[in-house]
Amino acid sequence: MSFNVPVLQFGADLASARLAVVMIHGRGASAEDMINLAREIRTADVAFIAPQAPGNTWYPFSFLAPIEQNEPALSRALSTVDGSVRSLAEQGFDSKRVGVLGFSQGACLSLEYAAQHARRYAAIIGLSGGLIGPPGTPRDYTGSFDGTPVFLGCSDIDAHIPLERVHETADVFRQMGANVDERIYEGMGHTVNVDELKAVQALLR
Repeated sequence: MSFNVPVLQFGADLASARLAVVMIHGRGASAEDMINLAREIRTADVAFIAPQAPGNTWYPFSFLAPIEQNEPALSRALSTVDGSVRSLAEQGFDSKRVGVLGFSQGACLSLEYAAQHARRYAAIIGLSGGLIGPPGTPRDYTGSFDGTPVFLGCSDIDAHIPLERVHETADVFRQMGANVDERIYEGMGHTVNVDELKAVQALLR
C-alpha cells in the first residue's frame, strides 16, 4: 500500500479481510493510539489502517477556525485520507467494504472527507467530532451516502466539540442519505466510552 505518510496496520490481512477501516487519530495522538483502539474493537475479519500525521497533528488550528487558517495542512490531511481509501481500492476494496473512523481532530477530518466524497461506505464513525469550518460554513456537498451507516458519539459538555456542531453534522449526513446513529453522552468529557465501542463493533460486524 502506498501512502504519503507512515501507516500502521492491524487485524486481518488485506488479502483475506472482509472490511478495511481507515482510522484517523486526534491532535497530539498517534497512529499507535488508533491501533490500540482497534484492539479494543476486536473484529477478527477486519483490517485496520492507521496513517500517522506529521508532528502528530493533521492541521494547526481548531476545526472551527476559518478554513483558510488551517491550509495547506487541511488539504494535505484530506488527501492522506483519500490516499488511504484509494490504496485500499487498489487492493480490491470498493467503498462498500471500507469504513472511515476518527477520534477528535481525526473524527472531524474523517467526517469532512466523507462528506466531500459521499458514496456508499461500510461505515463512517465520528467519535467526538463534527464537520470542519466556522459556524455558518455552507454545507453544499454533492453526492449520496446511499444508506451508509454513520455513528456519531460525543459528550454534551465536550470542551473541543460544540454540541450544535454534532447535531448539524448528523443533519447534513441524514440529508445526504446516511443512516445516522447520533448518541450524546451526559457529562462524559473528551473520550471514548464502552457504549461507543459496542456500537462500532456492531457496525463492523
